[in-house]
Amino acid sequence: MDERIFDPQEKPEESTIINLRPQFLNEYIGQEKVKEKLKITIDAAKERKEPLDHILLAGPPGLGKTTLANVIANEMGANIQITSGPVLERAGDLAAILTNLQNGDVLFIDEIHRINRSVEEILYSAMEDFQLDIVIGKGPGARSIRIDLNHFTLIGATTRTGLIAAPLRSRFGIIMEMNFYPPHELKEIIIRSANLLNVKITDDAALLIAERSRGTPRIANRLLKRVRDYAQINNGGLIDVDTAEKTMTLLEIDKEGLDEMDRKILNTIIDFYNGGPVGLKALAASLGIEADSISEVYEPYLLQKGFLVRTHRGRMITEKALKHLGIEKSNKNLYSLWGN
Repeated sequence: MDERIFDPQEKPEESTIINLRPQFLNEYIGQEKVKEKLKITIDAAKERKEPLDHILLAGPPGLGKTTLANVIANEMGANIQITSGPVLERAGDLAAILTNLQNGDVLFIDEIHRINRSVEEILYSAMEDFQLDIVIGKGPGARSIRIDLNHFTLIGATTRTGLIAAPLRSRFGIIMEMNFYPPHELKEIIIRSANLLNVKITDDAALLIAERSRGTPRIANRLLKRVRDYAQINNGGLIDVDTAEKTMTLLEIDKEGLDEMDRKILNTIIDFYNGGPVGLKALAASLGIEADSISEVYEPYLLQKGFLVRTHRGRMITEKALKHLGIEKSNKNLYSLWGN
């Protein structure tokens, strides 16, 4: 396939599909602990008529961090300004955004861990004191001026909390960890999306799609659309179990939710490195893809499913992965992996 359907990053054409996104907390399915904490915080802030504390949303891509930021803004009745860390290249880029925020507005910065360090330093006083320090001029004639900002709420989203500098992380009053969704919650999301798309779907078909969606709503909605296309052409538009299963076969997605690239990673570790351990860079070189792509895009699900483990020596295949791939532990090196 030219594009990997399991890529958790949002595609440009998907950003316009706002109608599938929940607008308020009571419409947001899953992440119950996160929602419970947020509701208390939001209700208290509204009662005091104050902006929310700054919020950091952490978790793998595709779990709904951007959607949740919009939900928070809607619940607060606030405007939201959306940007991302890589886009903010210069201090002036961030300063222009901050000075245009109104009282109570929400500023959402996606991938905040990738923000430029010189830009990040401006955030410190902006988040803590709602003031902006700007240096005008260069050399001996340079001078610093301080601008007062309206009180705003910064919502940062990150897939890698460990890469956020401690001074920035400490300025978030609320840190929320978002987790992968269980199949029963994804089933609810799929049924809701199908209703919005005016698609007929059976409960069993929705559960089958949910079980192949890798715990990620974005992937669940993407799979739903592909099954919808197949059902439209082959089953009069009705999504039943048979239609869903045939679509998964067409997409080369197996019963454990693994696609061609997942199986290629596992087979490469088995064939080239006798099941591991293998270092990330060596594995990336063998596959011809970036090391960051393996650790951030492919590995999380393989680890979650127990097909792969990380050790201090490198990545290793598990016995569960061998059974799923139909490979016997006939190789002595494979036997030794589990001490047999």
